[in-house]
Amino acid sequence: ADLFDGIVMAEQRFHGQGYQEGLAEGSHAGMAEGRRYGALHGARMGSEIGCYLGFALTWHCLLQKCTDEKNRKKIKALDSLIGMIQKFPYEDPTYDKLQEDLEKIRGKFKQVCSMLNIQSDFRIGNERSSLTF
Repeated sequence: ADLFDGIVMAEQRFHGQGYQEGLAEGSHAGMAEGRRYGALHGARMGSEIGCYLGFALTWHCLLQKCTDEKNRKKIKALDSLIGMIQKFPYEDPTYDKLQEDLEKIRGKFKQVCSMLNIQSDFRIGNERSSLTF
């Protein structure tokens, strides 16, 4: 009976061993892929937010000299956008409202673009700039 136990149980033993090896290899590959994915999307998000901040700061400087009511509203909206960007939690990838806050920033950016009469996707004629998000 012991002689046949080794043969009968071989399939189960090899199945378990293969499972453990596959689990270890898959975990390692998953971690590497997750790091690449996180770095890529984090860089993309940082680039997008940096573009919004540069845009807002530039327009804020351009409108500083204008003191009429329309421009004060634009400056107030720009201040709001700048404040939202400055409060954005860049260093905390586990922040549970990261996507929600990013959508609010995008919405505020579109609102500011509308107030400034600028297309928010930076289209130039029929071409698209590399600044689209």
